[in-house]
Amino acid sequence: MTEETQHYPVTGDHLKDWGHRPGKQFPALLAKANEMRAEGFGLVRIRQELDSEIVPLPETMALRAPGDVSFHENIDVGHPDEEDNVAKVRETMTALMRTPTIEAGAIMPDACPAGPMGTIPVGGVAAARNAIHPGMHSADICCSVMITDLGNADPKAVLDAAQSVTHFGPGGRPQGKRFTTSLKLLDAFRENPFLNSPKILRMAQEHMGTQGDGNHFLFVGRSRKTGRTAIVTHHGSRGPGAVLYKRGMHVAEKFRKELSPQTAKQNAWIPADTEEGRDYWEALQLIRKWTKANHNAIHQATVETARVGDVGDRFWNEHNFVFKRDDLFYHGKGATPAWDGYAADATGLTLIPLNMSEPVLVVRGKNADHGLGFSPHGAGRNFSRSEHKRRMGSVTPDEMLKAETEGLDVRFHAGGVDASELPSSYKSAGSVVAQIKSYDLAEIEDYIDPYGCIMAGDVPPFWMNRKKGRR
Repeated sequence: MTEETQHYPVTGDHLKDWGHRPGKQFPALLAKANEMRAEGFGLVRIRQELDSEIVPLPETMALRAPGDVSFHENIDVGHPDEEDNVAKVRETMTALMRTPTIEAGAIMPDACPAGPMGTIPVGGVAAARNAIHPGMHSADICCSVMITDLGNADPKAVLDAAQSVTHFGPGGRPQGKRFTTSLKLLDAFRENPFLNSPKILRMAQEHMGTQGDGNHFLFVGRSRKTGRTAIVTHHGSRGPGAVLYKRGMHVAEKFRKELSPQTAKQNAWIPADTEEGRDYWEALQLIRKWTKANHNAIHQATVETARVGDVGDRFWNEHNFVFKRDDLFYHGKGATPAWDGYAADATGLTLIPLNMSEPVLVVRGKNADHGLGFSPHGAGRNFSRSEHKRRMGSVTPDEMLKAETEGLDVRFHAGGVDASELPSSYKSAGSVVAQIKSYDLAEIEDYIDPYGCIMAGDVPPFWMNRKKGRR
């Protein structure tokens, strides 16, 4: 019997030989082909029938020529460290602008490099057409800040209460000490292909009410305008967001290989008009809801533990996210949206923390064209954590803490003093504030002057603890 008259099933290999690209359409094509096979049709006839359903290979998108897309600079140089930092930021932004999807860019006063050449820097903004770039919001998706007005509450009582309810360091809360996670939100996770994984669903419950490590904090201070106490938290989407980022990068890499092999891997994108793009966009909105609930959980637990009776306004904003405006997707990496109505829950006010010894700024965005509608997210760094440690010389972290935060109640929740988070590791807060004003990026409406804060501290990497355990 010839291949034409044999009645073995049509397989994916047949489809690929006939010019079809593997994808979500394959099951339907195979079902149709094998229905025809069962009715006695030969392979030639089946192939002819399916020819009209071949999805053509897209034309690959070449990198833009250097200088084709420029970017706005909203940053000054007043020190040799700043000169070196800005030079590196310019270099990486220039490479980033060659990505085929990018149509505009900007850097904020807090800009600093954040990875291999061509990676969007902290304090960077990139506007893309029909593209969501997971690498441009990073693994710390929806890193954000929330404030609650606590009236005339005693700042020390609030900080003590917060320390008893929050959770810093790696991992999540143990069984019996977990915060409640919305069942409705978990059901929405299950309906999204990017979020429906046992690991994400488990982490969504374990990590609720946690803040992680690094520069994430819980800050207590007083409003300079009203004298009222306020609590500010800073963290992102924790484990669920990190896994979503990884899954998003995996899908984006498949598209990169097909659409633009020349594009740097960290700048791979998911076309927004594809099924994957729509699913990923929805996943981002769901992870945003989870992150907001995480902030709310810590704030509410602190309010109840401290028995605060006069609770005022509460609002928040993200600074590691993707925002759709008109027909472009704006990627803010450590940059805060500064236009009215950027989200349904936007209040017009956003927060810009500086460092643990400086106020948290309450600002109203100016929607500046030269900032692509963004403002800074904080103070940023002029050099790396390791360089800061090298410059410490023989000064101990405890000595540096005492010298740089005199009069403040600074606590490290999960480890010793993390010197890389002390004020000297960041850019000059005064300089950043001056640049916010000189570039007209935001209007400062209030200053939350510090009483104290809680940070993770110098926590050993999880792999080091595992290694000690094996020993």
